[in-house]
Amino acid sequence: MKYLVTVWFWLVFLLTAPLLFTLGALLLLVTFPVDRDRRMLHWLVCHWCHGLWLHLSPGWRTRLEGRELLPKGPCVIVVNHQSAMDILAVMGLNHPYKFVAKASLFSLPLVGWMMTLLAYVPIVRGSTTAMHQLLDPCRRWLRRGMPVLIFPEGTYAQPGQRLPFKRGAFQLAVEEHVPVVPIVVEGTTDLLLGDGPWMNPKASMRVRVLPPLPPESLGQDSVVLAERVRALYEQTLSAHG
Repeated sequence: MKYLVTVWFWLVFLLTAPLLFTLGALLLLVTFPVDRDRRMLHWLVCHWCHGLWLHLSPGWRTRLEGRELLPKGPCVIVVNHQSAMDILAVMGLNHPYKFVAKASLFSLPLVGWMMTLLAYVPIVRGSTTAMHQLLDPCRRWLRRGMPVLIFPEGTYAQPGQRLPFKRGAFQLAVEEHVPVVPIVVEGTTDLLLGDGPWMNPKASMRVRVLPPLPPESLGQDSVVLAERVRALYEQTLSAHG
């Protein structure tokens, strides 16, 4: 059954991704004069990716909780990372943000091209300028009123494990005096087996927005804040494991 579901997903993806890119490029061309932040394009991509691709199997379920907790203004959204499908699950929240992703993804046909159209933020892992690659563009987006979404682990961990949180996202929130919004994703490893391409016919995913940490509660030490938020994830996942 997993082979059938996998073939179905990638067939639909290959057939519809070019259409999404074409529609997205046309939408950006029409709306750019009045929507420099590309919010409408982001809305289209969120609905397409989550509404279509993440629901291609009748056995795939995603539960979204706490959407009303998301601030209307700029904030740093931090998400635990366990699968390549995490971002598709989070897109179901239908909230504007600029997603920070590894630079190599931006060179992928269609997917990477769309990420470039969306003005998401590329970062080269392990480079000496990685912090500036993260902070400088994210700072500009926050000052425009746009949230940024970051996976503070940097890459996804093995099932059942969580990697240390890097301080970049938290330094950004402290310096720009904006809320930190923790989002907990569960179950995406049930959908995609390892790095893929195989997929399970059944998966129950959950995306939970936790109460934002207001700027005045963040302190000044980004390392301490990173550990504090990681402990919050540990507590949340352990309580609902």
